[in-house]
Amino acid sequence: PPRILTLEEPVLHMDHCIAFAVHGNPAPTLHWLHNGQVLRETEIIRMEFYQQGEVSEGCLLFNKPTHYNNGNYTIVATNQLGSANQTIKGHFLEKPFPAVSGLFSFQMQYTPQFLCVDSKAFSFQVSIAVGLAAFACVLLVVLFIMINKYGRRSKFGMKG
Repeated sequence: PPRILTLEEPVLHMDHCIAFAVHGNPAPTLHWLHNGQVLRETEIIRMEFYQQGEVSEGCLLFNKPTHYNNGNYTIVATNQLGSANQTIKGHFLEKPFPAVSGLFSFQMQYTPQFLCVDSKAFSFQVSIAVGLAAFACVLLVVLFIMINKYGRRSKFGMKG
């Protein structure tokens, strides 16, 4: 029957990797569970392994995982003689907006998966916005002064 030799916590190489090694003859089929549910492979989560004799070694790879990927990961190895499984906790990121307790508590309905702020670009945008606001204020003051100075003169010497 299959036997799980190693199952390691996630490590960041090029992608995050949960490394594993499984022994079995005949070669076992492998699948994963995430928090007890069957894990479906996508572009973000995929399994890569190679068979060397009776040992299958590989990684469950995560491409830029978020807090949604935190949880328990179970590898299940099955062949005609039996099955084996082992679970490990995978923790990638903290929740970005934890629930606030107290009078004004709320739950976030949607949390963006990626939030990237470039501080240099942000400060440049803020300085541009402040500059435009200052220019608009100066222009309004000049227009107000001109209207007060030249707008009071009656045309053709007529008095109102």
